[in-house]
Amino acid sequence: MNRLTRRIGDASARRPWVTIAAWLAALALVLPLAGLAGGSFVDDLVAPGSQSEEAMELLEERFPEASGGSATTVFAAPEGERIDRHRPAIEAAVARIADVEHVASVTDPFTAGAVSPDGRIGLAQVTFDIPTMDVHPEQIDALNSAIEPVRGDGVVAELGGDTVFINAETPTSGAEAAGLLAALVILVVVFGTIVAALVPIALALVAVAAGLGGITLLAHAMDVSTAAPTIGAMVGLGVGIDYALFVVARYRENHAAGQDNSSALSNAMASSGAAVLFAGGTVVVAMTALAVTGLGFLTSVGLSTSLVVLFAVATALTLLPALLSLLGDRIHKRRRRGLRTRRVNKPEETAWWRFAHRVSGRPWPYLLVASAALLALAAPALRMETGFPDAGNDATSTTHRRAYDLMAEGFGPGFNAPLLIVADLRSPGVDAEGIPELSRRLADDPGIASVGEPQISAAGDTVVLPTLPTTAPADAATSHTLERIRDVVPDNVAVSGLTAVTDDLTRQLADTLPVFIAAIIVVSFLLLMLVFRSIAVPLKAAVMNLLSIGGAYGVVVAVFQWGWLGGLFNLEETLPIASPMPTIFFAVLFGLSMDYEVFLLSRVREEYDATGDTKESVARGMAVTGRVITSAALIMTVVFLSFVVNPSPLVKMMGLGLATAVVLDATIVRMVLVPASMALLGRAAWWLPRPLDRLLPRTSTQGAADVPPPPEPALVPSRQ
Repeated sequence: MNRLTRRIGDASARRPWVTIAAWLAALALVLPLAGLAGGSFVDDLVAPGSQSEEAMELLEERFPEASGGSATTVFAAPEGERIDRHRPAIEAAVARIADVEHVASVTDPFTAGAVSPDGRIGLAQVTFDIPTMDVHPEQIDALNSAIEPVRGDGVVAELGGDTVFINAETPTSGAEAAGLLAALVILVVVFGTIVAALVPIALALVAVAAGLGGITLLAHAMDVSTAAPTIGAMVGLGVGIDYALFVVARYRENHAAGQDNSSALSNAMASSGAAVLFAGGTVVVAMTALAVTGLGFLTSVGLSTSLVVLFAVATALTLLPALLSLLGDRIHKRRRRGLRTRRVNKPEETAWWRFAHRVSGRPWPYLLVASAALLALAAPALRMETGFPDAGNDATSTTHRRAYDLMAEGFGPGFNAPLLIVADLRSPGVDAEGIPELSRRLADDPGIASVGEPQISAAGDTVVLPTLPTTAPADAATSHTLERIRDVVPDNVAVSGLTAVTDDLTRQLADTLPVFIAAIIVVSFLLLMLVFRSIAVPLKAAVMNLLSIGGAYGVVVAVFQWGWLGGLFNLEETLPIASPMPTIFFAVLFGLSMDYEVFLLSRVREEYDATGDTKESVARGMAVTGRVITSAALIMTVVFLSFVVNPSPLVKMMGLGLATAVVLDATIVRMVLVPASMALLGRAAWWLPRPLDRLLPRTSTQGAADVPPPPEPALVPSRQ
């Protein structure tokens, strides 16, 4: 592997302008093409094989009028007034809504009797002639334009309902720029020069820009979740900066050790470049494993994030050596006039080396205390309650959240959780004459507020009963009501609607999570075993990653579900953990945790091959990577924390969870658990059965990385 990355780096450094021009051409092609041919982002929330999916397919086949997307326009008069005082303006708005493309019908609040008991709130139900997933933002914007004049009449007008909620764009806070600025400050402190600090930032921005363009093009070929660009950008910024940081740091270290620029860069690409390739590959494997869940929106998140990570790896292996070859000596610290350059400490003179020996001298106490700390942080995760977020969990700055609150105020919380009871009259179980009895049985359930009039398809073979529960969509009581209804209705009757769809989704996620976790652990174990020629090292890495991820889970539960320090994160209320989060968390966090494991252990293995001393190799590995890995972790932490101020609770959870896991991994795991466990394992850490050693192909991120390459034309012009 190190030969491959050396050759790629050498080729890019020999032809820097060609490499840079190729990247500029790629961006010039991808970004405009994404704007012209890219698709829009939608959330395919259907759980394959679920009852809700069967019901929706039946409606699309036999009763397409009932399968179209729906929205609700909410009109509210000022306090103390009745909505009918503004009837002319509202009726004019209803007429404008009816003219919007793909709107099949819209009800008048006054003629349909959709006015709250106090007369202050009225609803206009909008039905589209296309499914919810096919409604584009242009239609939502057109609805907003249609109701805008009413707002000037003193009426509150908001858009809500399933279609508006699902197709809402993920908001941004602008704090991401602050995260990049903080990362730049850290890089300046680490490298001591603005030039060296700007290089990783520039590479990360190129990778994210190319990745987001690729994600938009991917949306043209498949349904891509609205969360995919945000998660992809979040991870891409973090790994893009880190990958460049590791290569630049190794390049400068090689130069400080006396190597000329050409050899220093080539050897850095062979060692750190190989580690970048493997670490990025591990993240890609973890993210693409989301396809194991069988859920379309998670698969799209995995593929989208993998795309950004691949661009981050590509920029680190090609664009970075090209830039470094052009910058020459300007990437290194210059000697100030009249001052000596700072002396480079030997490994044994660093605090990292001393602390590693202290831990390895008494491994059991450190191992037990660190493990206990991580288990304590993970404890809240045992009480995790998952549920799919509804409009009531979004920021109050969004129109669908304000509409949700108004509907709950005027008509009860269950109005936001409509269910569709779909009866297939071609199948035995219930016929047309049995529909009234079915309605009565549904209405008798204590969790049902009302059952609407039956809607019959033109062929008379399908019946839909609109049903409203008494509780909100994300309320656990609504799930219990759904279970009771499904238990009592005949086999040819299915329950659908967004609430039923998301409930089925949550259940499938819970069922597939163990399989998903096992698949990632097994594949990562095999990859680490292949690279490090060891059984114990990948097993240790898997266990420690599980501990740090568990700690991140626990912190997220304590903050969002229990409300601890909620004010610090601008949370207005406690929230259940979004059901996709544990799965997405695990994929992202396992991949990122492996990054630091790979970079540290690659260096440890180099030292072990040179000395044969396990304790000393760990201490030296920590000494030479400590400052860089800590800086990388700090950068990734501030980038992730910048997303915590995002208005979306979903993005807040992602930002806090990722930042927590990185901090735990870079401190407790790397500083304590790694030296303690390696000291206990001794030489067994690098044991691999001989038959397996002969079978496995040879690949490496270390070894002969720092042996000067064969003579070649000068790669880096000396800049004095």
